[in-house]
Amino acid sequence: MGKRLRKIRSICSCKSPRLSYRATPRSAFNCYEDDVWTEISKYLDGKSLVKLAATCRWFHDVIMHDSIWKFACLRDLQVPDPGHAAFKWIKLYSSLVDGSHSYRTREKEKHLDWMRIGAFFFDSKVALLTGRLSLLVKIRQRDSIEKLLESGGATVLKNIKKGIWISDLQLVRCPVCELDQCDGTMQTLDARHIELFQYPDFKNGNWEYELIGSHKMAKPMDAACGGIFDLKHLNDRETSGIFNLKLWTGEPNDFQPKAMITFHSVAINTNLQNNEGLLTKYFVMRAGSGGEVVSIRISQQLL
Repeated sequence: MGKRLRKIRSICSCKSPRLSYRATPRSAFNCYEDDVWTEISKYLDGKSLVKLAATCRWFHDVIMHDSIWKFACLRDLQVPDPGHAAFKWIKLYSSLVDGSHSYRTREKEKHLDWMRIGAFFFDSKVALLTGRLSLLVKIRQRDSIEKLLESGGATVLKNIKKGIWISDLQLVRCPVCELDQCDGTMQTLDARHIELFQYPDFKNGNWEYELIGSHKMAKPMDAACGGIFDLKHLNDRETSGIFNLKLWTGEPNDFQPKAMITFHSVAINTNLQNNEGLLTKYFVMRAGSGGEVVSIRISQQLL
């Protein structure tokens, strides 16, 4: 009889380490680390975050934490941390990605088209509004803000609500104006504080826009443009990019609207064909009588 073959021990597959305590249906997920999934969430967009939160209760508790959605907002908008927010960040994030804008929430009948420009940040409570970027370039280089205001086409606005502001370029029906001979459209640079859509007084129409100034140019204009600046940062290096008009406004025969945004400012420009002038109007919305400014509109129409 030959030798009995020695039994060779089979190779076992790797096994996950067992928990050292008795697992319950709820504690079975404790092998996951909150900090690990919080870090992973930084690389997920809003849609992916919602899907992950829907997988189970544990992921829902982790992903729906307000800090997750705050990070997503600041990451996607590329703005500084404003600190305290009066509303949940997931609600603020939702209002940014669901296609909402001022004319959709109210005044639907006036609206034609729009595009999202982006977000900027008011670090101070004073804004400079202008409908003439080329004039602002000259004043910024040589003169003072006072001379800019004296020459027309600009205004200083105080009591701005600090924090993140969202900006859109709107195309609106022209009958909102008072010019009987105008039957076309007008463009509006529309900016709002990120929390505006969460306030019931805005939704129910208690807060209205008020006209604070206008400027009429009764001569042919090359472009319809407008800008909103945090006055504190008007001379910042980043803001200076807006004043390099040739860099972003396009060729004279390019009539597509253009926009540029920095940390503390936003501007739009649309090159114009033959015209007889331009009317610029400044509108603001306040959070109640005497309240902070929570929305700004610069509307422009051809004469």
